[in-house]
Amino acid sequence: MRGEWAIPESWRWTRLGEVTRVVGGGTPKTGEPDYWNGDVPWLTPADLSGYVRKTIGHGARSITASGLARSAARLLPTGTVLFSSRAPIGYVAIAANPIATNQGFKSFVPPAEVSSSFLFHYLRSAKAIAIRSASGTTFKELSKKRAALLPFPLAPLSEQHRIVTKIESLFAKLDEGVAALKRAEANLERYRASVLKAAVEGRLTEQWRRENPPEETGEELLGRILIERRKRWEAEQLAKFAAKGRKPPRNWKVKYKEPVAPDTGKLPELPEGWCWATVDQVALGMRNGRSVRTRAGGFPVLRLSAITGAVLDDRDIKEGDWGPKKAEPFRVRQGDFFVSRGNGSLDLVGRASFADRAGDVAFPDTMIRVTFACRRLVRARFVAAIWNSQCIRRQITACAKTSAGIFKINQLDLRGVLVPVPPIAEQDLITGSHRKLESARSSLANRIAAWRQHTSRLRQSILKRAFEGGLVPQDPADEPASVLLERIRAERAAKPKRSKRRSPKPRRQRRSSSRPGA
Repeated sequence: MRGEWAIPESWRWTRLGEVTRVVGGGTPKTGEPDYWNGDVPWLTPADLSGYVRKTIGHGARSITASGLARSAARLLPTGTVLFSSRAPIGYVAIAANPIATNQGFKSFVPPAEVSSSFLFHYLRSAKAIAIRSASGTTFKELSKKRAALLPFPLAPLSEQHRIVTKIESLFAKLDEGVAALKRAEANLERYRASVLKAAVEGRLTEQWRRENPPEETGEELLGRILIERRKRWEAEQLAKFAAKGRKPPRNWKVKYKEPVAPDTGKLPELPEGWCWATVDQVALGMRNGRSVRTRAGGFPVLRLSAITGAVLDDRDIKEGDWGPKKAEPFRVRQGDFFVSRGNGSLDLVGRASFADRAGDVAFPDTMIRVTFACRRLVRARFVAAIWNSQCIRRQITACAKTSAGIFKINQLDLRGVLVPVPPIAEQDLITGSHRKLESARSSLANRIAAWRQHTSRLRQSILKRAFEGGLVPQDPADEPASVLLERIRAERAAKPKRSKRRSPKPRRQRRSSSRPGA
């Protein structure tokens, strides 16, 4: 047959159905308990999602011998190459032991003349060919007939083994590079956590404090924060009265609500000049965002994933079903502080970011905006820098509530969170150190992403060369593929044809007649 590309003279193009037995799968009746949780390993494509090993011995579920006998599932021998044929097409693994699959697989049982590993790597490289051969409207599926027609470059058996050894040697080196970068990433994360801990406890700027002793106590700092907070509130109220053309009533100041006071009984002692403060004490106000459906051409709105770290990613947006006027109260302003209200992961709920700039973008109902009352005494950027420390994370996870698998916090929870507040000069020093750390973290993350893309391209290049016959040299002493192919055909012709197995149907019970004398 004519192949997809040129191959060495000692190779032969054939089809997978000519050199392997193509086997589908099936699912026993789900409502029959006798068919499930048995001794027969059983796979679905979901079991191979994210799976990186070459061989697999079991999936999340198993079936019984009865379930195997009464379904379209087949027990596949060790060495079978399992290939997902739908949802999605292209997951590949080798059976480490006898195993069955559901109907989402077209598996290939190779003869002795075809190496399972050689076929495994070929199918990884031929995913695009398989997808091109699939059909379907709702989702693509590769039928058993079309799977059998997939082209296959058959190499001499000894060369197959040499190719597999070379592929796996090269892949192992690429994996070592990724592993080294991931170890560096893990080390940086540990270092980052230790720096944040030292920042929160005051050890990060300990030397600086010795040379620059504080001019006031922590209690005095908190007193100034609360005075500034009240002044800011009063100024805002007067502005509201003026905007409405009204004079403030005599008792308008009594409406001021004192913020939640800190309970520091279980918290560590802070350095001289520092204070513990609740978010409510340092914030002038909080506001939940608004739920907005997606509409092309609408006013931009942030996605929850825009909260990525200390600084808000205002490029992570969708187009909302609203215009500028409706979006105006929720527009992102420079200096705003955003906290995620809910997430499917407890580790991500309550994460926060600082808005480094204003923009033509609004924030959604999945975020709470916090407006700081006294920016001369408390930097929002500093709070964002220390927000991911264990000291604050423990408080947030303790008050997070879960509903339908989503962890949530609300404004009341947020008001009671305690943050350490150093003098403004120390806040700026800590923020600067955090920026350098985040820059290094971002740089490493970019390097890891670039290396992964590079290794992905290298893997494809290696596989391409391998199945073009250019990865290892040919050996004239090898038995050519043409002889292998003839032997496979002869062996298949000599074997008796397999009869199609049908699942036995359960016997129908006779209905007893209710007629007299029956």
